Amino acid sequence: MIVYQEAKSTFMDHVRESRIEYIIDENMRNRLGRRTARREVDSWRNSMQYMRNVLDDPQIPGDANVCIECQVPNTGKRIDFIIAGQDEDQRDCAVIVELKQWETAEGTDMDGIVRAFVGGSVRALSHPSYQAWSYASLLEGFNEEVYSGDIRLQPCAFLHNCRDAGPLLSPFYSEYTEKAPLFVRQDVLRLSEFIKRFVRYGDPTGIMYRIENGSIRPSKTIAEGIARMIDGHQEFVMVDDQKVVFEEIRKIISDAGPQDRRVVIVRGGPGTGKSVVAVQLTAQLTAERRLVQYVSKNSAPRSVYASRLTGYRSKSWVNNLFKGSGSYVDSRPCEFDALIVDEAHRLNERSGIYSNLGENQIKEIVHAAKCAVFFIDEDQRVTVKDIGTRAEIESWAVRAGATVSYFELESQFRCNGSDGYLAWLDGMFGIRETAHTDLKGIDYHFEVMDDPAELRRRITAYNEVRNRARIVAGYCWPWNSRKDPSKMDIVMSDYGFEMQWNLTEDGMLWIMSPHSVHQAGCIHTCQGLEVDYVGVIMGDDMVVRNGRWICRPEKRARSDKSIHGLKGIIQRDPMKGLELAESIIKNTYRTLMTRGMRGCLVFSTDAETRAYLRETASLA
Repeated sequence: MIVYQEAKSTFMDHVRESRIEYIIDENMRNRLGRRTARREVDSWRNSMQYMRNVLDDPQIPGDANVCIECQVPNTGKRIDFIIAGQDEDQRDCAVIVELKQWETAEGTDMDGIVRAFVGGSVRALSHPSYQAWSYASLLEGFNEEVYSGDIRLQPCAFLHNCRDAGPLLSPFYSEYTEKAPLFVRQDVLRLSEFIKRFVRYGDPTGIMYRIENGSIRPSKTIAEGIARMIDGHQEFVMVDDQKVVFEEIRKIISDAGPQDRRVVIVRGGPGTGKSVVAVQLTAQLTAERRLVQYVSKNSAPRSVYASRLTGYRSKSWVNNLFKGSGSYVDSRPCEFDALIVDEAHRLNERSGIYSNLGENQIKEIVHAAKCAVFFIDEDQRVTVKDIGTRAEIESWAVRAGATVSYFELESQFRCNGSDGYLAWLDGMFGIRETAHTDLKGIDYHFEVMDDPAELRRRITAYNEVRNRARIVAGYCWPWNSRKDPSKMDIVMSDYGFEMQWNLTEDGMLWIMSPHSVHQAGCIHTCQGLEVDYVGVIMGDDMVVRNGRWICRPEKRARSDKSIHGLKGIIQRDPMKGLELAESIIKNTYRTLMTRGMRGCLVFSTDAETRAYLRETASLA
């Protein structure tokens, strides 16, 4: 979808007549059905004046094609500005221009990431050159007209309000600035010269029309690349019932006719290999040149799996295979051959930062895919908004007229393959009755610590072996370091213990970064992922009194969004609200305590709780 598309000469007139921003705004309403914020309309006015100055050169032909707000395939992203025509050799070319309103920006030590003042605060954002290059890369990788039609794409970035882009031009970002040159306010003539290298003649072949209507599927290069990547990773090797479920689902997708709608529900507990099968399905179906994406509500698994496949410098097309669950609000029916939804128990009703987009994420995913595959573990729902249950998925599948298939993953590959440890956790937390009332004879290292500093020392020592030990905690401490990096978050003065949350520099790649053992993770950055040894700090939100668990949601930090809305539920229906609170808190700690492949060390802020854990595990 292209919001605005005109000849260069017409675009110049629209800007000169001070109409351009209103025309774009009207097209947004008519073509996308969206109203535009005043701030965005103002940005169009400002940016297009500068682009008019750039194009005000008779050697850039008047019949070149100008396109504004061009949708990137299978994403919610739009390219700001494209000018298309032919170069001196009469080869079809399109110059992609990423426009920024920034006046200043700062560099970081994160690949392709800068900091700039946007939306009222300084934020971590993609480097403009990276952004422009990534859009070109996605078109080259997924638009058949581009990769088969010999259309050359040339990205660049234009910070027209910025006078000094020094930090953004440092050698650290050279990989991206070489592919997509960066221009600032005083570079209008330089940018004109750059465009003239690729657009010397008009657009007789309808370049952008061809791109807009090109078939969307992975190129042969991507298909071969993802196959090589997955073959080189031992952690994605499937065994036992993982392989069986994988092949069964693959057959369902292959056998489905053009009009068939399929929904697959796969249930599996912690460590049964749900993510392994999900990533393998995404990779193998892509290798077959089917249009498929891995989907999760939580961004941590997406970030980690994409990085593990490509290294820290992720290829843009790999990132395009890993998408958030709110990406399908505007998708066309059956747009994808398959959507593979990991951690589907974490799906929400509404999407967007303010939960103001769409109707229901399950409905939208089923609608967008010929086959939607949902991997669920209902005992890992950890927020008020989590709606991913088998019943909810079945309901939307039936409404869509889809055939539903069911599979179970049972073999345990986490916690030393110990089903007994998981059963003990369920019984100990009162989630369900089990035959495992203690940990006697179970081959899994579980230990209760009396000092958080000692827990940290032990986890740090384990981490020296393979960089696979981390500390996680219940969200009972405020995120002080968010605004002041010098402040500590988890503070226990009685023990002389201080630690920060992990949600700053490493973000969702915290579990991979070598130095992040010195920061504490939370449920949002470790769910769906695993380490060798996990250290769990239990807060005051769940304690034992007289042999019974007492859940206290009021002890959670105010910044914890997992219980937002709980107070209203309790007011409307106290019994339902308290049951929901207990389920969320217990599921959170159960999930945290199953992140370790080999062992789990636990510290509770409450002495009676520590004693109870030792007693029920028969560790006393």
